[in-house]
Amino acid sequence: MRSNVILIGMPGSGKSTCGVVAAKMMLKNFFDTDLLIQNLEGRSLQDILDLSGDNYFEKAEENAILSLDIQGTVIATGGSVIYSDKAMSHLKSLGKIIYLHLTYDEMCSRISNLSTRGVLMKNGETLRDMYDERLSLYEKWADVTIECGKGTVEENAMAIATAGD
Repeated sequence: MRSNVILIGMPGSGKSTCGVVAAKMMLKNFFDTDLLIQNLEGRSLQDILDLSGDNYFEKAEENAILSLDIQGTVIATGGSVIYSDKAMSHLKSLGKIIYLHLTYDEMCSRISNLSTRGVLMKNGETLRDMYDERLSLYEKWADVTIECGKGTVEENAMAIATAGD
C-alpha cells in the first residue's frame, strides 16, 4: 500500500516547512530524511560533506532512505536524493512522489545559508549547475509537480494535501 506522500525538490522548495503543515492537514505523520541521516551519522549534513566528502554523503543518504519502512507519513527528502536510483525506486514503492518546483531565481531568494545547510554540490559546481543538473531528475521521478515558488506555506501545503490524497 502506497500510503505515504514523498516530497522532492530543490533546496528551499519547502519540503520540510510545507511538509509539516501538509501532514497536519492530511492527518499523517511527518518524517524528514535529512534528520534521519544526521541521527544515523551523529553529525550535521554539512559536517558529513566537509569531513567525509560527496560520495560518502550520497551513500549515507541512500542507506538512510533504503532503511525507511513507514506508512501514513509525509516524507521530506534531501534535495540530492534523486542522484540515487535505488533510493528513488524505494521511495516510489512507498508512496506518491510530489515534486515541489521552484525557478532558479525563486530558489536563490530562499537560500541564505548555503555554506551551512548541507547542500550537495559536486566537484565545485555552482548553484546554477546544481539546479540545471537536478531539474530533469526531479521531473523523471515525480508523480505530481506543484509550482510552489509564489504560494504561501499554507497554500503550498494545501496543494500537497490535495495532490497527496
